[in-house]
Amino acid sequence: MEKFFITTPIYYVNSKPHIGHAYTTIIADAFARYYRFKLGDDNVFFLTGTDEHGAKIAQSAEKLGKTPQEFCDEISGQFKNSWQNLSIEPNDFIRTTEERHEEVVKKILSTLKEAKTPKGNDVIFKGNYEGLYCVGCESYKKETDLIDGKCPDHGTAPEFLHEENYYFKLSDFGDAIAEKIRKDEIRILPQERKNEVLSFIEQGLEDIAISREQVKWGIKLPFDENQTTYVWIDALVNYISALGFPDSENYKKFWPADVHLLGKDILKFHCIIWPAILIAADLPLPKDLFIHGYFTIDGQKMSKTLGNVIDPNEIVFEYGAEAARYLIISQFAFGQDGDVKAEEFKIKFNADLANGLGNLVSRTLGMIEKYCGGKIPAGKYNADLDLNNLWTVVDANYSNYRILENLKEIWNAISWCDGYIAAQKPWVLAKENKQAELEQVLYNALEIIRHIAFLILPVLPQTSEKILDLLKVAKTDFESAKQINGLTVGAQLTQTEPLFLRK
Repeated sequence: MEKFFITTPIYYVNSKPHIGHAYTTIIADAFARYYRFKLGDDNVFFLTGTDEHGAKIAQSAEKLGKTPQEFCDEISGQFKNSWQNLSIEPNDFIRTTEERHEEVVKKILSTLKEAKTPKGNDVIFKGNYEGLYCVGCESYKKETDLIDGKCPDHGTAPEFLHEENYYFKLSDFGDAIAEKIRKDEIRILPQERKNEVLSFIEQGLEDIAISREQVKWGIKLPFDENQTTYVWIDALVNYISALGFPDSENYKKFWPADVHLLGKDILKFHCIIWPAILIAADLPLPKDLFIHGYFTIDGQKMSKTLGNVIDPNEIVFEYGAEAARYLIISQFAFGQDGDVKAEEFKIKFNADLANGLGNLVSRTLGMIEKYCGGKIPAGKYNADLDLNNLWTVVDANYSNYRILENLKEIWNAISWCDGYIAAQKPWVLAKENKQAELEQVLYNALEIIRHIAFLILPVLPQTSEKILDLLKVAKTDFESAKQINGLTVGAQLTQTEPLFLRK
């Protein structure tokens, strides 16, 4: 792997950011930080942003007496601000109202207008649509999609639409997409999502509208000024517009995406429509699409009506950015449906961060001060915890998007080190004047902490930096960080405030 391009979905600006948005974006940031460390900053590109067109945005703006652009500027700014508060550092934040994005959308549409399907038909054709449309989803619905005549996601009855649109002949692409998915040329993870997409394709794909006649808040079609681009076609193009398609160095270097992260509610758009667009435009396909599950809060679906939508900024205010990142992404395995139990944040903060990582660092540095004059003692690492294997396991987990498993591996190492100190009893060795043995034990503990500091960098970047500063360890490259015996013997260490104060 020479480069790594990771994306989140671009978030729809119909409401302010919530914990679900934060979850995906923190995880993307953690992956980006890991691969920047491993491959170098210049070889990683992390993209996020906001999706700002469509009927729903225009309606939301009108209700507040604002223009659509004013409304988008405000909500997009809230997303940017939230990511800043959570120490999320994307390489780019794309907005679909930007001119650079609009230009690329028009280029792609013009290309599709001239293209043929795998079966030799025109990719784009004109037709009439008559049927149901959910403004909340910004998508067309069949009767079979509804529950008691209402959209299951929004609880509202779809509108009946009749308008002339341009269509994308998706029905001609099913075989081509299915073959690429089966061969893992497009790798869909987890496996059950791959099966779901293949099953959907096997039922037969229907052609989809790519424009709207009655929606004015959108990008006008380059070949028909009376129609605006359907919001989902517009949104998907962000992944290449942000890179400067087609001529920029970033596009040439980073496309195709190594992984698109997304929720399962937008599975079909990303795993069927997006590949079809790319195949039609003769462009490379993304390598991986990793789909995570739905969020519930204390066992209930997130809902403004229930008042259980969690603002990530509130978690930052209560626990700080570092802890908020850890608490949000350590709730459940990435890729599965998960339930967030807000009352457990405090328990987890105290157990894992204050009493776990923070206490291990504080007590070890305290013993260095007490028994070694504050200096790193002489020693060669000889503890039973296999640090080389720890790095190997962590690296393999990142390759397979197993971030929760990595947190468990790291916290197991913290727990192991605590147990090691308790078993070796440096305070007893000091009373027995076994200074050499005592110094070896503390050297081992410090070396484990050094490795932990590097391993937590993707999730807890500022804490990682603090620990390395405390150990007088310079920031270094990936291979050097993994080496055993990376401490500077004799370096003078200083005590510090606890990394995390108990709540």
